[in-house]
Amino acid sequence: MNKLPLSILLVEDHLAIARQVLDFLDGLGWQTDHAGTGALAVQLATCNNYDVVLLDLNLPDIDGLQACRAIKAGAPSNVPILMLTARDAYEDKARGFRDGADDYLTKPFDLRELALRCEALARRQQLHVHQEMRVGPFTLQTRAGRALYADMPLPLTQTGFKILLLLCREHPHAVSRSALLQQLWGSQPPDSDALKSHIYALRKQLELAGAAGMLVTIPQLGYRLAFDAAACDG
Repeated sequence: MNKLPLSILLVEDHLAIARQVLDFLDGLGWQTDHAGTGALAVQLATCNNYDVVLLDLNLPDIDGLQACRAIKAGAPSNVPILMLTARDAYEDKARGFRDGADDYLTKPFDLRELALRCEALARRQQLHVHQEMRVGPFTLQTRAGRALYADMPLPLTQTGFKILLLLCREHPHAVSRSALLQQLWGSQPPDSDALKSHIYALRKQLELAGAAGMLVTIPQLGYRLAFDAAACDG
């Protein structure tokens, strides 16, 4: 089964390098955000869910190792961090791993290898995913298939829970209709109105729980959860 595109945060202050990496990853259909400073990187990683953070060590405001520690401490999930740096001495690598890095890639690097390492880190993270995921006002107990909004249970169907889980994993990005159909039903989706019916039922349950307006339809694309402020406040 095809997986949803990876969500990547690139932390790189060199604009030419950042543009090259972002263009390549965008070409793979991956979702990317960019931070040119450590402070912005920590803010984005704390407020959003990423599959992998690509972190340059040489940042203009704070040291990349400091940013690594802050991201590991504040991110809503234990996001894998791939360090990108010209520092290739053993001592530099050892310090990076001790401060929370999950992998290390020395500049200059092959963009194809970068993508392979991102995929490997994301797969490894999924194997060790927490039983409980917190995204903004939502708590999802993934193995139990149970969802809560503001710590109150949401009585969702199995399919409704899967949709909410996919939307939470990709927040703040939208999830396309085709990606939802593929993830929910694989290569044999039901009739075209089935997804609309499940979205309608999920939206009604959210409204009853006090989360009206949080499930947003993006015309010509799909759906997303809209609680950016809540995600950063909670």
